[in-house]
Amino acid sequence: MSSVFGELRARVSTTPAASVSGAELRRRVRAVEALQAKTREMAAANVLTTREGAVKAARAKDEADVATREAAAVALRLFDNNAELVSGLLGVPAEELEREAKPVTAARAKKIIESLRARATRPSPTRARKPSGGCGGCGFLDLGHPGPGRHSGR
Repeated sequence: MSSVFGELRARVSTTPAASVSGAELRRRVRAVEALQAKTREMAAANVLTTREGAVKAARAKDEADVATREAAAVALRLFDNNAELVSGLLGVPAEELEREAKPVTAARAKKIIESLRARATRPSPTRARKPSGGCGGCGFLDLGHPGPGRHSGR
């Protein structure tokens, strides 16, 4: 777009005023107006995109703040509300922990603790291993390998 504007400016400045026809002047005016309209559209789109990003960021911050408050409440509750102990473990001032945990209800903290306990009792997920090569999983990758079940010492 800027090259079009620069081209128009160059033509206007190098062409004598008497030799420009009315049709050429109207064409140039339309080109400048089109450029201005496109610039306005781009500015409006930029505003909308920026606002959307700001709304998403604000929402994410609110969610992170809630998660932080809940985590502080859960930690304090699991350590029998010993703010000094939790403060020492986490390196966060006790007053800050207590302030963050205060808005979280006991029922919500209890629900989170129950979900953490349930998650802790589940076996950790294991991924299926791909066969490692020549012998269907024995670990030998040598092309001269005797094959499955034919190892020396088996």
